[in-house]
Amino acid sequence: MQVFSKIIDLTELYPNIVIALGTFDGVHIGHQSIIRQAIELAEKIHGISMVFTFSNHPLSVVAPERVPLQIGDNFSKKHVLSGLGVDILVNIPFTKKFAKFSPGDFLDMLRENYAPKYIVSGPNYTFGYRGKGNVKMLLREGKIYGFQAEIHPAVYLDGRIVSSTQVRKFLAEGNLTMANEYLGRPFSFSGAVVHGDRRGRLLGFPTANLVIEDSRAMLPNGVYAVKVFLRDSLYDGIANIGTNPTFEGCKRRLETHIIDFDENIYDSVLQVRFLQKLRDEQKFSSAEYLIRQMHSDLKNARNVLGKA
Repeated sequence: MQVFSKIIDLTELYPNIVIALGTFDGVHIGHQSIIRQAIELAEKIHGISMVFTFSNHPLSVVAPERVPLQIGDNFSKKHVLSGLGVDILVNIPFTKKFAKFSPGDFLDMLRENYAPKYIVSGPNYTFGYRGKGNVKMLLREGKIYGFQAEIHPAVYLDGRIVSSTQVRKFLAEGNLTMANEYLGRPFSFSGAVVHGDRRGRLLGFPTANLVIEDSRAMLPNGVYAVKVFLRDSLYDGIANIGTNPTFEGCKRRLETHIIDFDENIYDSVLQVRFLQKLRDEQKFSSAEYLIRQMHSDLKNARNVLGKA
């Protein structure tokens, strides 16, 4: 999959482009259904599938106070879209300049740089200044801009519309099973490994520490059985979300012990994929009791991961 972080004229290179439009936060199964339709249309016309989206949420520019917690990140977005078979990802920053585009300006930009044959979106997609462009405009004016609009219906699961809002709700409630069903894969969190207190290594459980930004949706504090994606390899792991209450002065973070692994991975980007919660975060009366519990957690994690 080719990835572009700025708008480039691709009309001469790729004459038959099909574009999937959306914010695609989390790339849940509803998003995936839209994207798969774009891929199928591209195959039908012997063309190229493209996802056009933004590396930051548009509300972070036009109304920062209303930005929802972000389910995914750009690392995970690229990984999922590549796995779906997308040919091109245009993942550009949403800027103040872009926010001033009228709906017509936006469609002009797509025509001039990509000349799409089809545009696929969900039923609630909006675009242009203050979201004044909508799917009715895509259907009505597509011919003027040289494309055919395909509006993909909402996807339902257990009688509810699959949405990023619902995924955030599941995560906040700690309902990892339903969050993973809506995502169509394990909920994941990615980031660069930062230096911690090295306390885990002293306890016999070295951990890779990731900062949890306030802007991110996250599961409740606790210990989880996880898979860890690092340098194109997948490892078993056990992760703790929380403040490590047995020891004072720790900020909330994600600490992951990669099982049977002992390499220096500071500054490396890893992705933690959550499979099952093992227990809530606890404060122990001593390091010895904590170590005893960590061995029990490791045994339980191995049991879960052996069945995954």
